[in-house]
Amino acid sequence: MVESYLGHDSQIYGVEEHRLVGGTGDGMRLLQVRNGKGLEFTISADRCSDISRVSFQGANMGFFSPCGYVAPQYYDPVGKGFLKSFTAGFLTTCGLRAAGAACQDEGEDLPMHGTISHKPAQQLNWLVDDEKISISAKMYDAEIFGDKLALERTITCSLEENTIELEDRVRNIGDRESPLMLLYHFNMGYPLLSETAKLHIPSDSMRPRDREAEKGLSAWDEIIPPQPQYQEQCFYHTFEKEGRAGIFNPKISKGLVMSFDPRELDCFTQWKMMGTKDYVMGLEPGNCYPDGRDVVRREGKLKWIHPNEEKCFRICLQFLDHDPFL
Repeated sequence: MVESYLGHDSQIYGVEEHRLVGGTGDGMRLLQVRNGKGLEFTISADRCSDISRVSFQGANMGFFSPCGYVAPQYYDPVGKGFLKSFTAGFLTTCGLRAAGAACQDEGEDLPMHGTISHKPAQQLNWLVDDEKISISAKMYDAEIFGDKLALERTITCSLEENTIELEDRVRNIGDRESPLMLLYHFNMGYPLLSETAKLHIPSDSMRPRDREAEKGLSAWDEIIPPQPQYQEQCFYHTFEKEGRAGIFNPKISKGLVMSFDPRELDCFTQWKMMGTKDYVMGLEPGNCYPDGRDVVRREGKLKWIHPNEEKCFRICLQFLDHDPFL
């Protein structure tokens, strides 16, 4: 048994809680997680318990925006104010009542990508056993006289394999039917993301979001070096039986594959942003596309959750040091 060699489990694996000091992230709670097999990641407890950083065998996997860590008190909900505190990180959760573009829907002003990503965990704990590390957190997207949703999140990291499983349970704890929009904004960054990386999205159909994306349709999966003043492009994918996407960079021999159930998450957005300093590829399963709630409603695609109803969403991430697409 390896335990006989250890003074403390944290020599190899475990969870440590830290707080940031100074700057816009002052006071934020962070959980540092290691599985002892080369997978390390950070959970930002005060930002929806999202995953802000991931490294695999020493290589960074995600994109960290120029904003850096930004505590919830600095959140600006007006218009595109979201971008002032969009850390991005490896995962930003968008929702729960709106996702995508800022808009006005039936007289309600809705900020870009909703508000859940700026909600701190009300409850936070973790358990470690011989096989896994499991972190659970609970956040609320609720208001008096309005919609009331609760998000219970469990993030499980294997101690035997380099995998992370995310399970979210959204419950309507109010007395009225509520819109439910959810987008998992996973953000790939350098050195995983570079012109030598290969993108793999075996969707059953795909369409460009707008005219800008139409210009890049023939090269939707091409990854190029950073470009000054690059205009973002989004491609909307759909899967029928199996939701699966991945990226692998042979230059660093690292990559990942995500899998999800397209019956739960029936919309997949590929965000291609090859800009200088804004160099990121978003792989984003969701129950909607990021067009704004007003557009989704007009298209008849807005989803709802009834009082006392619970909906579950699951995503599995596998980190690899060999090319899974050969």
